Amino acid sequence: MIALSPAEQPRFAFLPPSPESKDPAPARRVRAAWISDVHLGTRGANAGVLLDFLRDYDFGTLYIVGDLIDIWQLRRGIYWPQEHNDVIQKILRKARKGAHVVYIPGNHDEMVSAFDGVYGNITIEKHAIHETADGRRILVIHGHELDTVVQNVKWLAFLGDAGYQFLLSLNPAINFFRRRFGLGYWSLSAYAKKRVKDAVSFIGRFEEEVVRYAAKYSVDAVLCGHIHSAAIRQIGNVTYYNCGDWVESCSAMVENLDGRMEIVSYLTATIGARATSSTPALASPA
Repeated sequence: MIALSPAEQPRFAFLPPSPESKDPAPARRVRAAWISDVHLGTRGANAGVLLDFLRDYDFGTLYIVGDLIDIWQLRRGIYWPQEHNDVIQKILRKARKGAHVVYIPGNHDEMVSAFDGVYGNITIEKHAIHETADGRRILVIHGHELDTVVQNVKWLAFLGDAGYQFLLSLNPAINFFRRRFGLGYWSLSAYAKKRVKDAVSFIGRFEEEVVRYAAKYSVDAVLCGHIHSAAIRQIGNVTYYNCGDWVESCSAMVENLDGRMEIVSYLTATIGARATSSTPALASPA
């Protein structure tokens, strides 16, 4: 079977879901998992890697922390390969088997907010409060509520998104040549974001604003997505969590059975290696 590059993949596909492995490895059991910024409907979405994560983990609650589907991009042109269908079907299968799926819309799928409510094991709401096994309360939001550009200058947000999508579109070609030279996966968009001082400064201000916003909910922590930068950080009395994204860092957040929070990275899976997980040095507060 010949694997197609992202540029060669069909713009639209609707086929039966890809078959599961006949002898899958036992799934790792966790209390909850958080994924954000998948951006299905774009060529930058690492849907196949996300499917690996969904197969590898068994959770009681799955939080989709916004931007599952990139409706902004779909308005510019339809791109929907089979793997994007498979992600949706896998999430629905998880819900059908008993997982509670909480969908918190972001700015790229904000119209989903019009359907707030409970649909069997699936809940759509603007924010959620999650209680960990050790009794801590976590506010879960997408994070665009605190992005002044998204909220106040919509045209600039759309323009910035177009530039970001262009950088993402260069990643496959860059990594094609890197693989030829035996080099690992590298994201131009992530590199640019880390190198530009204004972007670094924005991330720091964003984290502080999110923590200030969380204070009015009397919570111990806040978890969001939006900025595509996975993190666990203590800011004052509040723990800041960001579960990352599935276009650059290919990361998620999970809560272990004892309440310990952990960033899980599948970045190496984008170049064919097995995914890795890491427990940050910052211990979750008791």
